[in-house]
Amino acid sequence: MYAIKFGTDGWRASIADDYTFENVRYCAQGTAETLIAEGLAERGMVIGYDMRFRSEDFARAVAEVLAGNGIRAYVAKVAAPTPVMSYSIIPLNAGGGVWITASHNPATDNGYKLRSSYACAAAPETLAAVEANIAAAQARAEVKRMAYGEALRAGLVHEFDPNEPYLEQLHRLIDVTPLRAAGLKIISDPMWGVGQGWFTGLLNGDKTEVIEIHGERNPLFPRMRRPEPIDENLQDLLAEIRAQHADAGLATDGDADRVGFADEHGNFVNQLRVYALLAYYLLEVRGERGPLVKTISTTTMANKLAKHYGIEVYETQVGFKFVAPEMLRVNALLGGEESGGFAFRGHIPERDGILAGLYLLDLMGKRGKTPSQLIDELFALVGPHYYDRVDRPLNEADKPNVIETVRAARPAEMGGLKVERIEQEGGFRYLLEDGNWVLIRFSGTEAVIRVYCETTREERVPKLLNAGLRLAGLPTED
Repeated sequence: MYAIKFGTDGWRASIADDYTFENVRYCAQGTAETLIAEGLAERGMVIGYDMRFRSEDFARAVAEVLAGNGIRAYVAKVAAPTPVMSYSIIPLNAGGGVWITASHNPATDNGYKLRSSYACAAAPETLAAVEANIAAAQARAEVKRMAYGEALRAGLVHEFDPNEPYLEQLHRLIDVTPLRAAGLKIISDPMWGVGQGWFTGLLNGDKTEVIEIHGERNPLFPRMRRPEPIDENLQDLLAEIRAQHADAGLATDGDADRVGFADEHGNFVNQLRVYALLAYYLLEVRGERGPLVKTISTTTMANKLAKHYGIEVYETQVGFKFVAPEMLRVNALLGGEESGGFAFRGHIPERDGILAGLYLLDLMGKRGKTPSQLIDELFALVGPHYYDRVDRPLNEADKPNVIETVRAARPAEMGGLKVERIEQEGGFRYLLEDGNWVLIRFSGTEAVIRVYCETTREERVPKLLNAGLRLAGLPTED
């Protein structure tokens, strides 16, 4: 029996290998039983999907199982971004949601994201209950199903357009009229995913021009390893910025819950700087106050901004299943993670690449500065910060030994810097002198080990990454 496990954000697997209609139906059965046990079945579930191979068909399979268990399924009529689908839980007063998406994973994968009635990632205890119910259904070889057409006629499936309520929410959060009139030239890259058409639709029509690339459905994600908005996957975007003499570039990942940002020179702005820019925008430009929530892999610039503005910072493990509950607990102004996912108070505790992108452009407009000038402004306040990450594939059979090697290590120094403290919750983080840090973490969604670092001096970056790789017994970078 194949064991279905939820990682950092849902279950993901290779299509036609482990990601099959049979296993998706078992996931839906486990979800239905958990919803019933939690007393939320009468509120129904929202079902959404991305533009990957047959995602809409997998979504219908989920709806059939929910209907077979007597639970109403609100099924999106169109492929839609994760934040759009998550927001739809609120006006529908649904008990939660299921999104068929593998987010930024390679084209060969698909996935199953579970959302709570609070329109955010389901809590770890809920995911544990779903996993247990999935395993029980597999052991019984039992899934309850109602044919899609029959469920429609019975009123157990309701098809709806999720875009309009989300657009109304966006316009409550930000006035796009000044942005449309700002005369900016922006390059948008939805990375062949569900972010296509959003920035062009919101901002074109006045003096601002948004030029979109990779704006059609292509589940192969050509010319990129995966639809993850990081430097190596955005070379077409960066080249187009330079060719068009654009003011900035925005990218959204496969399900548009993450954002990538590029400056006017066609240089990628790393996600730690984006987190700090968004915090600066909310605190300085909008004059808001409230705690910041960040994962252990996110920037210490947040702490320096917090000290300057007299607010608190709270840290969590990696994943929005940890960030979202903490945001709700402390009424956070901003929650974010190193992968480019950011959530905002007054909205939903869910990553939103579309809103984050609009906020970044509004920061440019309100300060009258280019992205590179904004980074200089930020560094004048908190000092320069440099970051990088190395991902290495890891054989599952080798993973326990590598984890044990890292756990047992007690380095006195890394990259020539003294190790002041070692933390082992959610990863292995080495806090170094002068505010530097290294993190070694094993991905919860892929067979990958990640080594991260942040430092106040650029020349230290390769030294710190190599120190982390050596600690894990892996070859160093050239």
